[in-house]
Amino acid sequence: MTDWDQEADLVIIGSGAAGMSAAIVAAASGLDALVLEKTDLIGGSTAISGGVVWVPGNRGMAEAGAPDPPGAALRYLEQVIGPGMRRDMVEAYVRASPKMVDWFNRHTVVHLVPRMYAPDYHSELEGASSGGRALDPLEYDGRELGGWFTRLRAPLQQTMIFGGMMVSRADIDHLQRACRSWTSFRHAVRILLGHASDRLRFARGARLLAGNALAARLLRSAIDRGVRFETGADVTALVRDGGAVIGAEAVIGGKIVRIRARRGVVLAAGGGAANRHFRAANVPYADVHLSMAPPSNVGDGLALAAAVGGTIGATARNAVFLSPVSVDAAGGKRTLFPHLILDRQKPGVIAVNSAGRRFVNEADSYHDFVEGMYRDHGDGPAVPAWLVADSRFVRRYGLGLVRPAPFSKRGFVRSGYLVSARSIGQLADKIGVPQAQLAATIEAANRAAATGVDLEFGKGSTGYNRYLGDGLHSPNPCLGPIRMPPFHAVKIWPGDIGAARGIRTDADARVLDADGKPVRGLYACGNDMNSIMGGSYPAGGITLGPAMTFGFIAARHVAGIACSGSKEEKTA
Repeated sequence: MTDWDQEADLVIIGSGAAGMSAAIVAAASGLDALVLEKTDLIGGSTAISGGVVWVPGNRGMAEAGAPDPPGAALRYLEQVIGPGMRRDMVEAYVRASPKMVDWFNRHTVVHLVPRMYAPDYHSELEGASSGGRALDPLEYDGRELGGWFTRLRAPLQQTMIFGGMMVSRADIDHLQRACRSWTSFRHAVRILLGHASDRLRFARGARLLAGNALAARLLRSAIDRGVRFETGADVTALVRDGGAVIGAEAVIGGKIVRIRARRGVVLAAGGGAANRHFRAANVPYADVHLSMAPPSNVGDGLALAAAVGGTIGATARNAVFLSPVSVDAAGGKRTLFPHLILDRQKPGVIAVNSAGRRFVNEADSYHDFVEGMYRDHGDGPAVPAWLVADSRFVRRYGLGLVRPAPFSKRGFVRSGYLVSARSIGQLADKIGVPQAQLAATIEAANRAAATGVDLEFGKGSTGYNRYLGDGLHSPNPCLGPIRMPPFHAVKIWPGDIGAARGIRTDADARVLDADGKPVRGLYACGNDMNSIMGGSYPAGGITLGPAMTFGFIAARHVAGIACSGSKEEKTA
């Protein structure tokens, strides 16, 4: 076939962590890699994520003096995932992911460092780790991207301050203590002056953190390796010859472009969480479910795979990675906020259902929290639910989109996002729950705060809970009183941060057909791949960890280097 408009050894569809990892590794192996990105911006959902990469047994743990015991991670995953676990996929991941991190740390500017205290989400289970498996990308100066900086997808606006300034948890603490601590004052001045300087040149700050730093580092590494990018490239079909995938058709600049893939195609288009039909078929309460996935993540990769014989995998528990989400409709524009780690775990907030009762451990992971909403809905109901706190809590920690002092909450009160009242009874009336029950629920929560023991749901009873509480608060970093008026509430809905159900693959990331045989020339990774976690959420970084690892595996397989087996060797 000679009517090709472009050619590459490996064609990658999608520019998130999975796609760019595959492209970088392929290019480093001597292959010509071309990334096709549907939108005008590079980075996918990675660029708006927390950026944590979960890698058990990574070298950094041993170097820090806390090596991961052999087999511990696998024992942990067996318990969390349950009987639906695909052992071949999980073992390949546990084996290959430390090699992936070593490779990127050595050969690229993607530098990942272990967070030595960051418990796995079910920290009470055998094999769980108190830290080291979660790795963070180092902070990155977006100016190092040159003209590519404006092509990098920005973080969610609602997660930044001062017109585009990224901040970490440590930054927030320093900003709040700037008038009480010389160290915090210097830190605050440094980042504020840096942001002011950036805004003279850019539409947002160039000090990049979390997922935006990871996406930027991947992009810089891809550019350095000669990876080619086509943005605004909507892939509409895969091209086959004799059952093998040999290329793709895409609409670029309004024209159909045929692109030959000499060695293979990798699907890494982000999954289908933003597709309402996907949600209707796979997600409970789909009519009110709120997805944080980029709007472009509508399942293009899944459709492309299905059209050439690929199959969609099953999930044991959930088709998406769950998170409670609140929504502000100020000015007719919907702004979504995922309640991940900044408010629910802190002392002085509870979640109540429409009966005014607590229904879940508020400090559990975002995924487990929404599962709690599901469980309670028949009795509560808890879809939607409410986060309830007092004025002291909101000043100290914020609540959803409402930022802590000195930021004002008035606009959120006016829009109806933050419901406020001078008394518990008035708040109950405003949010539509029984006055007596809400008062009794808060009274019980205050008693638990005084003793430091939550007899009802065990908030603050696990290492993971306490990690995200307030370490300066006692006797329990996750339990505090709700006493100081005005009282506040924010409505929360079940939502997600990406798809878990996707394309079925083997341990080399090759797409499988209905008979379990590989579709020649076709690979899938990231949220296009059916999650190896079986619809569970064992720890922070269990999306980006497999995304980068199976991108790494796919590219090495294309290049003739096997790394899903017990040894790395040239494939036949």
